[in-house]
Amino acid sequence: MTSVQAIVLGLIQGLTEFLPVSSSGHLIFIPKLFGWTDQGVAFDLVMHLGTLLAVIIYFRKKLGQLILAIFSRGQELRADRKIGWMIMVSALPAGVVGLFLQTNERNALLVGINLIVWGIVLGVADYYANKKKQVPEIRPSLTKSQVGTENIFDKNIKSIMVMSFAQVLAFLPGTSRSGITMTAGLFSGLSRSAAAEFSFLMSVPITALAGLDALYKLYNVNFNGEEINIMLLGFVVAFLSGLVAISGLLKIVKKWSFMPFVVYRVIIGVFILWYLI
Repeated sequence: MTSVQAIVLGLIQGLTEFLPVSSSGHLIFIPKLFGWTDQGVAFDLVMHLGTLLAVIIYFRKKLGQLILAIFSRGQELRADRKIGWMIMVSALPAGVVGLFLQTNERNALLVGINLIVWGIVLGVADYYANKKKQVPEIRPSLTKSQVGTENIFDKNIKSIMVMSFAQVLAFLPGTSRSGITMTAGLFSGLSRSAAAEFSFLMSVPITALAGLDALYKLYNVNFNGEEINIMLLGFVVAFLSGLVAISGLLKIVKKWSFMPFVVYRVIIGVFILWYLI
């Protein structure tokens, strides 16, 4: 793999990991499109660690607040503590399935189909969100002005659990972890920004688990110096572009909707089915 390929794939990973368009799907069909040799699962996992670092850095204050609340006994932090624990628990369904589902399926046909199907479902959810009264955003806060925070959260435990179970569908190539969780959040009555933000926070524990598993598997693999440099380059590019993607998505869904991503998914899905299969 060349440095150019590492940069391109790092950009693709960073920009698509948090957008509801399937980063894994893009990492499968982009090499096919350019006639590149598949970069392998190891490189993909290293880039996922780059985007994990991006979400941790971007939401460092909120994550810090939630971690502090988890280890606190104060009643004023009870709502934040519940949110923190729910983020941790949200990783269990996908984590358990991931232990028993050992698949590295990199089929472009499945990517194209899932991009289209789940893109349309996201569009339906977005339309549904416009028609239904949305629940205010879930915003952890350690200030004294936690007006309504706990009530908002308590009424949406079911919504958050639906999002956590929806993550299991992300094992289907082309589905998109962020896309399927945001879709579930919208169907559950969350606002676009709340669904997007909680999807980002939910990515931390599940990606961390996958990252630890990857590091364990890669520990005894002997990579040469050039391969290590290529992986580090992909990691850095994925991290930087991931920061841009998070900020951009939150601005888009607050101002407009998820429909631009729905249209993009359908177009790319049709393109894959038409040209690459």
